[in-house]
Amino acid sequence: MVITVKFFRFLLSRLAVYISVIVIGVTIVFFVPRALPSDPVEAMLARLLAQSDYMEPEAVAAIRGTLTETFGLEGSLASQYFGFFKRVLLTHDFGPSFSQYPIPVMELIGRALPWTMGLMMATIALSWVIGNAIGLLAGFRKEKWYSKALESLSIVFYPIPYYIVALFLIIAFAHLIPIFPLATSVRGRGLSFDHIKSILFNSFLPGLSMVVVGTGWWVISMKTLAGNMSEEDSVNFARLKGLSEHRIMMGYVMPASLLPQITSLALRIGGLFGGALVTEILFSYPGLGMLVYSGIAQNDYNLIMGAISISIVAVATATFIVDLLYPFVDPRIRYT
Repeated sequence: MVITVKFFRFLLSRLAVYISVIVIGVTIVFFVPRALPSDPVEAMLARLLAQSDYMEPEAVAAIRGTLTETFGLEGSLASQYFGFFKRVLLTHDFGPSFSQYPIPVMELIGRALPWTMGLMMATIALSWVIGNAIGLLAGFRKEKWYSKALESLSIVFYPIPYYIVALFLIIAFAHLIPIFPLATSVRGRGLSFDHIKSILFNSFLPGLSMVVVGTGWWVISMKTLAGNMSEEDSVNFARLKGLSEHRIMMGYVMPASLLPQITSLALRIGGLFGGALVTEILFSYPGLGMLVYSGIAQNDYNLIMGAISISIVAVATATFIVDLLYPFVDPRIRYT
C-alpha cells in the first residue's frame, strides 16, 4: 500500500509538470505571433484586392469581418486565447492556414509530422547507440589503437557546427557527386516499396548529417563515464575473481555508465524539433521545421501555433514517458 501511494504521488507530480509545460509553452506560442507588427487578415485582404478591379467599401468590410472570424481573431486577446484553447481541446482544430487557405492546419501538420518524427527519432537513436558503443570501448579499453582512433574522430567532428557538416554533405553528394537530390521528391504512395525506398533515399543525407554531429557528444561523455567506472572497487573485485574483460565491460561498466546517458537522452529529446528547423531548411525536407519556417515567413498565425503546439506536446509527452520509466531502469531510484 505504501508503494502504491508513493507511486501515485510520483505520477501526479510528474503529470502536473507535464500539463504545466504544455500550457505555458502553448500560451507563449499564442501571444508571440500577435506581437508582430503585420496583420495577416490585412495581408490576405490586400492580395484579394490586388486580384480584383474594384470592390465596394461595404464588401471589403464584410470580407474583413469574415476573415477575422474564420481565423479566430475577433474580440480581445483574452477571448481569442480562451477560444483557442477551447477549440483545440474539444475539436483539435487550429483553423485554416492563412498562407495556404483554405487547407486546415491539422491537414498540413498531418503531412509533415511523420517526416520529422521519423527522421529525428531515427537519428537520435542511431547516434545514441553508436556513440555509447564507441565511448564504452574508448573508456574501458584505453590502450587499444582502434579505441583511440574512434575517439579522435569523434573529438574532431564534435566541435564542428552542424550547418558546416550539412553544407559539406550537400556540396559533396548533391553537387560534386550528384547522388542525392537537392530537394525532397517522393515517388509512390502508401506502403508500396517505391514509396518507402523513396522516403529512405531522400532522408539519408539529412539523417547522416545529424548522426555524424550527434555521435560526438555521446562518445565523449560515455568515455568519461566508462573510464571512471572501470576504476571502481567493484570492477577491480570482478577482475580479482577472474572474470573476463568482456564480461566485466558488459556486465559491470556498461550498465552503470548507461544510466546518466539515458537521462541525457531524455534531455536531447527536448531539443528534437529545434534541430529539425535547421535540418529541414538546409535540405528542403518537408517536415514540421519547414512548416514553421513557412508560417513565420508568411506571418501565418494558425500554422505557427499549430506546428509548434504539436511539437511542444510531442516533446513533453516523450520526456514524461522517459521520466516514468527511469525508475524501472535504475532500481536505486524510488518514486519519491
